[in-house]
Amino acid sequence: MSTHEAGAAFSEKAFYLQEFRGRTLLFAVPSRDLGDASGGLAAVLDELTAHAARCVVIASDAAGLEKLVGSTPLEGGDPGLPGEVWRRLRQRPRVGVVCGDAPLGASVREVAVRLGATKLVILDPAGGWVRPDGSQASFVGLEELGRSAGPRQGLVEDVRALLEAGVPAVNLCSQAGLADELFTYAGSGTLFTRERYVTVRRLGLDDFDAAADLVARGVEEGYLAPRTPEEVDSVLASGFGAFVEGVHLAGIGALVAHAGGRTGEIGSLYTLTRFLGEGVGAHLVAFAMEEAARRGLERVFACTTSERVVAFFERNGFERVASDALPAEKWAAYDRARRARLLCLARAVG
Repeated sequence: MSTHEAGAAFSEKAFYLQEFRGRTLLFAVPSRDLGDASGGLAAVLDELTAHAARCVVIASDAAGLEKLVGSTPLEGGDPGLPGEVWRRLRQRPRVGVVCGDAPLGASVREVAVRLGATKLVILDPAGGWVRPDGSQASFVGLEELGRSAGPRQGLVEDVRALLEAGVPAVNLCSQAGLADELFTYAGSGTLFTRERYVTVRRLGLDDFDAAADLVARGVEEGYLAPRTPEEVDSVLASGFGAFVEGVHLAGIGALVAHAGGRTGEIGSLYTLTRFLGEGVGAHLVAFAMEEAARRGLERVFACTTSERVVAFFERNGFERVASDALPAEKWAAYDRARRARLLCLARAVG
């Protein structure tokens, strides 16, 4: 059984649907996105509510809202709105709220804050945010928003106001990309968070499905060497992951000891494309070096076939070395053709 076959049973959508189970998601929607009952928004709401998530849709079109959620929408300016929404959600899994300046404006922000939203999804035909330098932004923290500028500055200021008011996470995407944004690793838009934080920790049993899937992706894309099921098990047992928003597994790695415990190898280092350039890889390497110091290792090495990955490791203090400079046990039963293409790097611990 290959790593691809081992990971084939894992579903990204199922993973995220489980994460959203029991949570309430808010959607700020342009009225024109309410028109097509079979559109992306309606389909996503069906998926979420079928898996025990609750949805509050905010829009300015009362008739469109009623058709989408199946009940008379509540008024955003109602002083008793939080209690009304709570009671309505106990009866049905989706509720509409009418706000005159939807999809985003002062009254929408006020509703999101009053309802104590933990995630607000803003639908915008233009999709996710593009930074002033032209790069697509997949993950942005409040600090970066303070330096932003550009043609969508008004929207960015609204998002910043939401984060500063206490909403932990805001997603910005188009309706067409909504399912990809919520249910896939790659996403389609931009995730804004109050703190641009990435936490790295050892993988636990509940992380193994997602981590094994990332290993399979890395193998398929040629970044990681093919692994037997036993080797995948070893990676998971010694692995660590970088998590965004405490939920999104943005990257993985493992630290394997060699040569009598004096040398360690960073293996299976893989970062999702969505989070490339967001510092996730550097967090993973830093965690590996700290772990190496805790174990009393003297040196850590890594191998790759990618010049881009070599440049990444060099930026993180590694230097190129010959493959013969690495522990002999590394090459036992190793594919000779792949070894000939490998680029090796090492860094002293401490």
